[in-house]
Amino acid sequence: MLNPKARWKVEEQPEELVQELQKSKNLSPLVAKLLINRGFTTAEQADQFLNKQKMNYHDPYLLSGMSEAVSRIKQAIDSNERILIFGDYDADGVSSTAVMVYTFRMLGADFDYYIPNRFTEGYGPNEPALRKAKDEGFSLVVTVDTGIAAVHEADVAKELELDFIITDHHEAPPILPDAYAIINPKKPDCPYPFKGLAGVGVAFKVAHALLGRIPVECLDIAVLGTIADLVPLVDENRLLAMEGLQALQTSAKPGIQAIKKKVGIGKDPIDSEHVGFAIGPRLNAAGRLDSADPAVRLLISDDMDEAEELAEQLDQYNKERQKVVSEITKEAVEMVETLYPPSENSVLIIAQEGWNPGVIGIVASRLVEKYYRPTIVLNIDREKGIAKGSARSIEGFDMFAHLSKSREILPHFGGHPMAAGLTMELEHVDELKRRLEEQAKETLKEEDFIPIKKVDLKTSVDEVSIDIIKQLAQLAPFGVGNPTPIIMLEQTKMTEIRKIGSDSNHLKIQFGQGQKKLDGIGFHLGYLYEQMNVQDSISAVGKLSINEWNGHSKPQLLIQDLAIDSWQLFDWRSVQKAKLAEKLEKIPNPKKYYIAFQEQTKVKLGLSTSNLKVWTPADFDDLNRFDSFAVVLLDLPNHHDDLKKLFQLKGQASEIYSLFYQEEDSFFSASPNREQFKWFYAFLKSKTTFNLNEQGLQLMKFRGWSKDTIQFLITVFEELEFIKNDQGVLTLVESPAKKSLNDSPSFQKKEQQRQLENDFVYSSNEHLKNWFSDLFKQIKQEVHVKERM
Repeated sequence: MLNPKARWKVEEQPEELVQELQKSKNLSPLVAKLLINRGFTTAEQADQFLNKQKMNYHDPYLLSGMSEAVSRIKQAIDSNERILIFGDYDADGVSSTAVMVYTFRMLGADFDYYIPNRFTEGYGPNEPALRKAKDEGFSLVVTVDTGIAAVHEADVAKELELDFIITDHHEAPPILPDAYAIINPKKPDCPYPFKGLAGVGVAFKVAHALLGRIPVECLDIAVLGTIADLVPLVDENRLLAMEGLQALQTSAKPGIQAIKKKVGIGKDPIDSEHVGFAIGPRLNAAGRLDSADPAVRLLISDDMDEAEELAEQLDQYNKERQKVVSEITKEAVEMVETLYPPSENSVLIIAQEGWNPGVIGIVASRLVEKYYRPTIVLNIDREKGIAKGSARSIEGFDMFAHLSKSREILPHFGGHPMAAGLTMELEHVDELKRRLEEQAKETLKEEDFIPIKKVDLKTSVDEVSIDIIKQLAQLAPFGVGNPTPIIMLEQTKMTEIRKIGSDSNHLKIQFGQGQKKLDGIGFHLGYLYEQMNVQDSISAVGKLSINEWNGHSKPQLLIQDLAIDSWQLFDWRSVQKAKLAEKLEKIPNPKKYYIAFQEQTKVKLGLSTSNLKVWTPADFDDLNRFDSFAVVLLDLPNHHDDLKKLFQLKGQASEIYSLFYQEEDSFFSASPNREQFKWFYAFLKSKTTFNLNEQGLQLMKFRGWSKDTIQFLITVFEELEFIKNDQGVLTLVESPAKKSLNDSPSFQKKEQQRQLENDFVYSSNEHLKNWFSDLFKQIKQEVHVKERM
């Protein structure tokens, strides 16, 4: 049995809806099912989702506060007032800042922008920065992607007679800042029909309102923050992402061209993964390690040489960021394993001095991936007596809601259900952990600590084609809210399994159904090779893609997880004795039994000096049931019934490793057949006596028999009382009782041994698997009969 890494949650679709949508839109069943999963159950809804021409941007003035904000900004521009754009240091924040820069340039405003330093100022607007802005002659501050929690800062701005407009998308706290205007679709009184905009999406809507038209010049920038900030790519975000990716493809902005070149994006179509995994991390890297200013300057640059220098700088920041993340993650993992074992902690709060606060959000995500626990990673500043960090959560535990219950010890925090940032006094860290631990125990069940893998569709090998994959791609761009489709092959045959890659750390499986084949690639799943057999039926989940190589195209499955539901048989009959102990130690299942039916097997196999515990029949009563255990059968039983009794007593194993070692093979040793017995008896009958000592060698040469063969023939006839053996002189017994060869104990033992070897040593893997399957079925039937009696 191969257990999956996650709980697979398979979406179900009503068949009548699938057929209706399939016929009305001429779609494949897979595409129809996927649309239903996304909530598009009618032809009209599907058409609106698939057809960009039928999508529209919402009226920006539906955002409450927009009219007031636009009027004030236009007044400032007309009066030549100085306007300060106050942004944030992540990819969403810098792209939001860039959108406002381009907009104010087009409007001829007198403006500048400001991004706070994460390390010296922290997140969001701050009083010193506002006072400096006033001193430098600014009369209006417009925040982007920040400010919704800036209650104190809004009061300071009012005191300074500095008008303060907030544009943000984060969750609104109970008390809102007393600002000139607040534009946030998540504001309690906001009637805007779509609440999922990123910070740059809100900035884009402000630009839309200020320009009186859709700011198409900013689409290539707006798409960066929208995808990088992991907002749902549905509704207005879907249109923005679709048009933004097209604009990104053809953008003439030097900064866009330079960063695309740096990450290796050529003329191939750009998709959301290019932004999420290549461009976005580099825009984020600057603010994580130093000032985010280079990221803003890259996006607004109109000089190619400068843009290329900035792209190189961001790339170096990203490499350094990766190194720092790796080092801190290693320290954090050691701390978890030593001080906060996940088996005893429902929530992980890890704090340390000297950790870079710009990357600990990534570290928190890594810990969630590894341990699947709500996690907070904090950097400690003992001099100031504060701890500052990032939180990441798991499904079923709303981090923002649970942190909100501790607002009195969290003076600065904000975020979403799955992520948050916070600052607190160092003395309150333990108290926060105690509270969150209690909340987790009240909220989460044991199964909630196993990750969930949402599966969109069940399919079969014969349904997968290049055409189907292209149809599924119509639902792109994929991201949060509209994820790349995850498909499942259920109980599918395999025709090939092998490890690939220079380090053999990847896995290739060929799935088969009839004459149809489908390749599957599991990156970094090579370790599963030893846990699979080609004769097993397997279930797999992953993403479909088109593999283009050497001018040929074919569909493939990028495997994310695998499962084998039935018990497994691993054929180790050819394993060398010298390598056996090492292989036994490496059996993946931590619960395992090493079974020997013969007392001397451990010594004969060279296991007597190892730490392995080998169980023999005298110990069988002490074994647990085999239900989730791997059972290694080291040698042959004395009889088939010995195996049956063992599995009757202990149940069906999860995995069986068949070694079946023996020193001598009855199959190839002295094993005369019935015709040879018949000939030998007739031969003795033709003689009055036969002197084995004098004539045995001649007989051996004549028949081509070994000495052991002749001795076995004699032993059987003696046991049957057909002959007498007087020191090697053989004579027939007159009128012996009629007996079968099976009446000879030696013959019976030899035949049993031959049959054991035939079934367990020299049989095919398929025969062996069938033998055990039949045994388990028989045992279950017997149990069922007993239960009915």
